[in-house]
Amino acid sequence: MILCIDVGNTNINFGVYENEKLLVMFKLTSQVARTSDEFGLSISELLRLNNIDKNKVAGVCIASVVPNVMHSLIAAVERYLGCKPLIVGPGTKTGIKINTDNPREMGADRIVDAVAAYHKYGGPVLVLDFGTGTTYDLITADGAIVAAITAPGIRISAKALWEDTAKLPEIEIKKPASILATETVSSMQAGLIFGQIGQTEYIIEKVKEESGISDMKVIATGGLGRIISEETKKIDVYDQFLTLEGLRLTYEKNRR
Repeated sequence: MILCIDVGNTNINFGVYENEKLLVMFKLTSQVARTSDEFGLSISELLRLNNIDKNKVAGVCIASVVPNVMHSLIAAVERYLGCKPLIVGPGTKTGIKINTDNPREMGADRIVDAVAAYHKYGGPVLVLDFGTGTTYDLITADGAIVAAITAPGIRISAKALWEDTAKLPEIEIKKPASILATETVSSMQAGLIFGQIGQTEYIIEKVKEESGISDMKVIATGGLGRIISEETKKIDVYDQFLTLEGLRLTYEKNRR
């Protein structure tokens, strides 16, 4: 079994694979400081609660955009699971070329998203990840990342609304019944959700226009990606487990 770990700015997502099958998935918040023992105990207990024998975990692959958790997390994996983890980064064998001005700036999460999208759907493909930030990455037919767009995520925009304005409350992020809002909560929801839909559709069309690639597939992932993908025909597929699948594929490439 392989444990794949996606360390994002908001959550740490864990997925346990047996061959190509995702057996279980669980998460921890990444916004809580933990020692290696706290990580180790949390991971061990979550594996146990999901009926996974930690002694059968033969390998671990990690993609992280949060450097300050890595020392404790790596130490926990090595001590509690007995594995030296593969850390996705510059030099990791992925099968994806990064044809940008500075390839070392490309986030590990975006790389493994590209690995999974290209493997599952082929190229050219545009990958949208609706996480803390919203990212758009274009992968060509020959498997090269050639463009990367980064925008504030829905949660960042929502947080800015209720933290930086005196009278706006913290709200649930969901699609309201109508864009024609008549009170504060639905007014904020309308702006956040329909604003994100508009941004998404415009960026997709602009990428197609400037790249000259009109037949690209558009794949979405990330926590809030389902809400947006259900509201636009510009997105072809919502793939909830794209990042974890990219981690599994990357581990397999490097193990071979």
